[in-house]
Order: sequence, then structure tokens, then C-alpha cells
Amino acid sequence: MAQSSTLMGFVHRRRRGAELFLLILALAVGIGAYAAVGIGVQGEVPPDILAYGGWLAGLVIGAHIVIRLVAPYADPVLLPVVAALNGLGLAVIHRIDLAREAADKPHDFAQQQLIWMTLGVALFVVTLLAIRDHRVLQRFTYTSGLAAIVLLLLPLMPGLGRTINGAQIWIHLGPFSFQPGEVAKVLLVIAFAGYLVLHRDALALAGRRVLFVDLPRGRDLGPILAMWLVSLGILVFQHDLGSSLLFFGLFLIMLYVATERPGWLVVGGLMFIAGAALAYFLFGHVRIRFDIWQHPFDFYTDEQGGKSFQPVEAKFGMGWGGLIGRGFGNGDPYRVPYADSDFIVSSIGEELGLTAVMAVLMMYGLIVERALRTSLICRDAFGKLVATGLASVFALQVFVVVGGVTGLIPLTGLTTPFLSYGGSSLVANWVIIALLLRISDQARRPLPSISDDTAAMSTDDTQVVRLGVSS
Repeated sequence: MAQSSTLMGFVHRRRRGAELFLLILALAVGIGAYAAVGIGVQGEVPPDILAYGGWLAGLVIGAHIVIRLVAPYADPVLLPVVAALNGLGLAVIHRIDLAREAADKPHDFAQQQLIWMTLGVALFVVTLLAIRDHRVLQRFTYTSGLAAIVLLLLPLMPGLGRTINGAQIWIHLGPFSFQPGEVAKVLLVIAFAGYLVLHRDALALAGRRVLFVDLPRGRDLGPILAMWLVSLGILVFQHDLGSSLLFFGLFLIMLYVATERPGWLVVGGLMFIAGAALAYFLFGHVRIRFDIWQHPFDFYTDEQGGKSFQPVEAKFGMGWGGLIGRGFGNGDPYRVPYADSDFIVSSIGEELGLTAVMAVLMMYGLIVERALRTSLICRDAFGKLVATGLASVFALQVFVVVGGVTGLIPLTGLTTPFLSYGGSSLVANWVIIALLLRISDQARRPLPSISDDTAAMSTDDTQVVRLGVSS
């Protein structure tokens, strides 16, 4: 009985005070990094530090108040970790802006990123207010899947699609460019979760047994084969290796979690190897990235086009930064053309060192861990799969990006969540955090007390008896 009371006491704790304390630490990271950039580059604290700090604090404290009001039992760690990552990313982007300004190539990407962060927090709030129960999203399983396919096809439309850095994954609307694949990944998680909840019993049936592994039945290979073809289509027509890996890996992980059959991992792994070999031999852009990964210095000289300039310079910078970094203003991260987007991890490694990179990876690990914890305690199958899918999005994306920058795997071109410059990615990731908080609020919310239900039933029985006596 005492153990039951302790468990119920733990479940009932809201932990909003702990979240507020962690948010203060996160703001210290973001605002402190912004001040350190000004001191390191310009020799003084930025004159707009109060306005910048006030705006940043207003955004995250406003998000905290909304959580306190509409999702009081939500996970208390997710928002502070995200706020710290976003604040650090803004500071690093501002540092690159100052370097380009000194080179007579002025850009104000940090201010634009702050605007995108404002929009992301606004949609974060809207998501929490509009979706009071995540289970209603299961009604839109096939609608979400169809919307995701339409979004993935939009960049291929003439006059609307736009090719940047060889990848046709953008749409151009007036002065704005948008990457619809960032929204598609959220819709695909919802579609995959809803589909797997309905069909997991059939997909979990075992087929032929090979080397102690039960492979799935041949008749059940349709969904994974369709996702494999979609991923290849993204690679062929949009030249987007990163999204192709992300979507196929996401579906494979969710399929394994839903069915608990290792055979799906075997089949998915074999399909991935076959697709990678096919892409290498048939598509030149994939072969070039693979060759650059294996022999980066062979493509570094101007005579060979300098195709590996970015990854080689990034490795030089991280090596120069060492364990504790050169300090803001003492490195040259701007030598990498996309130091504020695809290669922002190398910028952090050069000026803040390996220690800061490991801290960033630990924060991403916390996001994934808290999302998986939410999945474990969630009471419905749909919520479990959505939380698992959203955790997989972060895990796969960070692995692919950091692995490409450090040379562990070939470069793929994805953005680093909350750190890299990019509006569509930042906004979509804030919506993902809102969904995770909504699911965690539902999962951590206490169940109705048995004693209260018993008392209510006793009261009703007494009323019935009194009515019977009076009659």
C-alpha cells in the first residue's frame, strides 16, 4: 500500500518549477553565448544584448506559461534543452554574420533566425492549444500520408520548385523559400503510426525462419517495399540523400517497434544495402559524395574542382579547435561556405572545442531519451508509436548530420535541429516538441483515483436503497 502511494505521488508531480529553473539555465547559455560573441569579435558586449535577451526570454517563458496552463504534466526537460540549443545556434550564426560583415559580405542571418524562432514558438503554442488529445490525430492517418506525398512532390513542379546546392527540395513563394520535406516528416510519423496500429497484428506474423531469425511473410512486404521505392524516388528525382535515408530509416524503426520482429530489421537492412549499391552505380551525385567521403584530399585541390573543400576545411577547423576550442572570435569557421547551416557543428567544434560538441550531442541525447521515455509510459499504442517516431527523427537526423561533418559517413545535406540556420527546419522541430509535450502530458497525467470511484459508486447505491425504502 505504501509503495502504491509512492508511485501515485510520483505520477502526480507536475515539475513545472523544475522546468522554470532549467529554463533560466538555458537562457544563461543562449544570452551568455551571444555576449561572448560580442566580446570575442568586437571587444565589447553587444549593445542590443538587453533587447535580444528580453526577446529570447519572452519567447521561452511564454512557452513555459502555456505549458503550465494547458499541459501541466508534460515532460519538464524537453523545453529547456531545446531553448539552450536554439540560443546557442543563434549565437553561432551571429558570430558567422560578424565575420562576413568584416569581409564586406554582410548578412543578417541571426536576425532572420530569431524571426523564424518566433514563428516556431507561435506554432508550438498553437499546437498545444489546438491538440488537447494526441489520439485525435489517428483519425487523419491517410490524410496525413496523402498530404506528406503532395508536399514531397511540390518541389518537382515547374515554376514552383527550386534547386539549391544540387538538391531540388525547395519551393519558392515570392521572396520566401520553404522546404516542404520538413513538414512532411511530421505528417509521415502520424501516418506511419496510424497505419501500424491498424495492421501490426498482420505485420507481426512470422514467416520463414533463417539463422534464428523469423523473417516476415512475403505477402506483408508491400509497405516496406513501397517506402523503399519512395525513398529511392526522393534520391533520384530530388537528389536528396539525407531525406531519403531519414524517411526509410524512420519507417523501419517504427515498423520494428510496432511488431517487435527483428526480421524486419534484417529485411530493411538488406534493402538499404541494395538501394545504396544501386544508387552508387547509377547516380553520379551519390558516387561523388561516396568518393569524397573515402578520399577527401583527392578532391581538395583546385585542379580537381575543390569538391571536398567544405568537409576538409571543417575537419581542419575542428582539429585546430582541439579539446576546449579557440574561443569566439579566435577561429576561422567562416572559411566553410555553409558554416551557419550544414556545417554549424564544425563551427562549434573550432571555436568551442570538442567539449562543446560533446555537450551538444548530450543535449540531443536527452531529447531522444525523454521522447522514448514518453513512449514507454504512454497508455495507447498510437501515442507510443508517434513518440517513438519523433524520437527517431531527431536521432537519425543528428547522426546523419554529425556523422557527415566528422567523416563517419558520407555527407547528406540535412540540417542540425535547432542549431542550423533554416526557417522550415526550425519551425517543424518546434512543432515536433509540442507534440511530444502533448503526448507526455497525457501519459504522465494521473489516472482517476479508485477510492474516488468507489465512493461515488457507494453514494449511488445508497441513493438507490433510500429510493427503494421510500417507495
